[in-house]
Amino acid sequence: QVQFVESGGDLVQPGGSLRLSCAASGNFFRFYAVGWYRQAPGKQHELVTAITSAGSTKYVDSVKGRFTISRDNAKRTVYLQMINLKPEDTAVYYCNKDPPGFPWGQGTQVTVSS
Repeated sequence: QVQFVESGGDLVQPGGSLRLSCAASGNFFRFYAVGWYRQAPGKQHELVTAITSAGSTKYVDSVKGRFTISRDNAKRTVYLQMINLKPEDTAVYYCNKDPPGFPWGQGTQVTVSS
């Protein structure tokens, strides 16, 4: 079982930047592909980006060129660097295995608004 704790969300203006962190428990973290998901009000979780154990990445088209995922297996942490944020990026951001397989954490709120 792996548990995730997300942090780093905030209220930012359009065009702003944020860096999210996802700390994972469990000794097998380094073997899993991990994704950042987001959930806007009334919607399902959406996979935004993911990174494999070897470091290969994928992104949904709407965030390409603006979001960067990375991981530090020694720290059991996955990061999401977000630049040029847009109002449509507003959501609660979660991390989980890709595809999801563990309980969802509490998430971290990202609000992009002027």
